[in-house]
Amino acid sequence: MKNIVFYSAGISPALSAACAWLTASGYTVAKSPDESVTHLLLPVPSLEPDGRLKGGEALESVLAQLPEHVAVFGGNLNTPLLANYLTVDFLKDEPYLCENAAITADCAIRIIRNNLPRAIKGTTILIIGWGRIGKHLARMLQNLGADVTVAARKASDRGMLDSLGFHTELPENLNGNLTGYQVIINTAPELIITDSPNCLKIDLASSKGIAGDDVIWARGLPGKDAPESSGELIANTAIRYANYKEEL
Repeated sequence: MKNIVFYSAGISPALSAACAWLTASGYTVAKSPDESVTHLLLPVPSLEPDGRLKGGEALESVLAQLPEHVAVFGGNLNTPLLANYLTVDFLKDEPYLCENAAITADCAIRIIRNNLPRAIKGTTILIIGWGRIGKHLARMLQNLGADVTVAARKASDRGMLDSLGFHTELPENLNGNLTGYQVIINTAPELIITDSPNCLKIDLASSKGIAGDDVIWARGLPGKDAPESSGELIANTAIRYANYKEEL
């Protein structure tokens, strides 16, 4: 631990929470970039569309103030500026992605509670997609007493869903057959619902899967609605990789 010095660049509530968690865990977080820094910690995801760090800082300027051997931790680190650096992309790390999906599902349930004029128990809910977020959502909503249907393409997934007590649908059969649902949640990054019914609709995907102006498009929920949990996850993932590097 004594050889590990983090420095954070970029701005996000989750990154600030991560630094606080690292400090509380006994790690050094440098206040400014210098030669003692071993690990650069960036927001997750890290870059704006124009290549600058989240928050507007220039990555090239930050790197120029750090040692050449610094390891860079963040998300979506696909920039030529990092070609000669050891990088760890948290958005390619399965434990990170799974835990982040659990936080996303928890945040989505908060949106449901804030927008649904009834209890979740007994509510008919359709979840589109059986990926990481869909799995967490289905389990959590089922535990709250919701009547959950999951739309999944793979026969093997629908078989598993049936065995777990969920209703199932094929995504291609949804349009025109949605009147029975009080909540629809999409997790698939493609347009699935073109015939949008009058109910609570939440889209968690990176690109819209439900057409209509009354859809709540909720992207990046962990960092926005649960920054402390998101920051703890970032910090623990950074600790895991930093200590692994120290052992090499």
